[in-house]
Amino acid sequence: MKDIVFCSNNCFVLYSAAVQAKNSENKESVPTLPQSPMKERPPKAFHQYSNNISTLDVHCLPQLQEKVSPPSSPPIMFPPAFEAAKVEAKPDELKVTVKLKPRLKAIHSSLEDCRPPSKKWKGMKWKKWSIQIVIPKGSFKPPCEEEIDEFLKKLGTTLKPDPVPKDYRKCCFCHEEGDGLTDGPARLLNLDLDLWVHLNCALWSTEVYETQAGALINVELALRRGLQMKCVFCHKMGATSGCHRLRCTNIYHFTCAIKAQCMFFKDKTMLCPMHKPKGTHEQELSYFAVFRRVYVQRDEVRQIASIVQRGERDHTFRVGSLIFHTVGQLLPQQMQAFHSSKALFPVGYEASRLYWSMRYANRRCRYLCSIEEKDGLPLFVIKVVEQGHEDLVLTDTTPK
Repeated sequence: MKDIVFCSNNCFVLYSAAVQAKNSENKESVPTLPQSPMKERPPKAFHQYSNNISTLDVHCLPQLQEKVSPPSSPPIMFPPAFEAAKVEAKPDELKVTVKLKPRLKAIHSSLEDCRPPSKKWKGMKWKKWSIQIVIPKGSFKPPCEEEIDEFLKKLGTTLKPDPVPKDYRKCCFCHEEGDGLTDGPARLLNLDLDLWVHLNCALWSTEVYETQAGALINVELALRRGLQMKCVFCHKMGATSGCHRLRCTNIYHFTCAIKAQCMFFKDKTMLCPMHKPKGTHEQELSYFAVFRRVYVQRDEVRQIASIVQRGERDHTFRVGSLIFHTVGQLLPQQMQAFHSSKALFPVGYEASRLYWSMRYANRRCRYLCSIEEKDGLPLFVIKVVEQGHEDLVLTDTTPK
């Protein structure tokens, strides 16, 4: 005979046909008891199921109570602790008195009711972290820039370019080396071979005037006179800036005139401290920076000729980015092969030019150009000098 499984309230019960027969016999033999007037709830639930086979009793099926979710309504407000709630009943019924214990006030917010109560800590919940900096007594002297540079150089954390070579060019007026301050002597201008002059030293000379194109005229004339004049302030030769007051013989270098507190005017005149007006003047000039294009008027053809006459490699001559080192020479038997309709190709010619690199698009390098002789014909040589690379030599029979 087959077994049958019944399910009620998540409990499985297994019965067979033999057990059914035994239960039916026990029911017949047990006498029935009279029903008591008190209705008692049976401790066990009896369920009957009917199907096409037979009627079976299912015993010992416990009833499980369903879990009821808490209501979402706000909590009930209770009266204060010092009051007692009294329930008055009718005279013929029992009188009941209920005492309530004190309770904390409930929060009306519905959002707060949904949150679980937070755990209360006994003692300190957070700790503070305090930092104490001890500063030694006495004056603290911060390190200067030179000390910082030396320290970084020892660590090897910085990369610096090679130091710029010192400028040994000297002004033939004030005898100071290198370019001057922008609001002072200003930059050096080329006067002749190895002759340099500061812009303001030449501009504030008595004989010199400036054209509309920016050319300075009579600079050589001022230089000849300055070689015979002594500065009142430093007592050295080369002074060319004199006082504009009539019959005043005070004459200064431009830099010495600034140190002596002379007064300069916008019309390119100057008054010494003995003749300058007291207080400020409307036409006084206090700023000497010159940002416009200014140059010394000179004969470049004569300068190139002087290079040839003075010998080789004694002087250099620069035009833009092209620097002449050696002009070279031509012998009578070379004249026929070492020239064209537009140019001469002297043997021994050497010049260098700063131009864009062939390896990097944003860098410049040096190209050393020279002319040599090979089999009675000129040979043009270009040597590419670039930092970080070996020198590259290019040769050809034509300059192109």
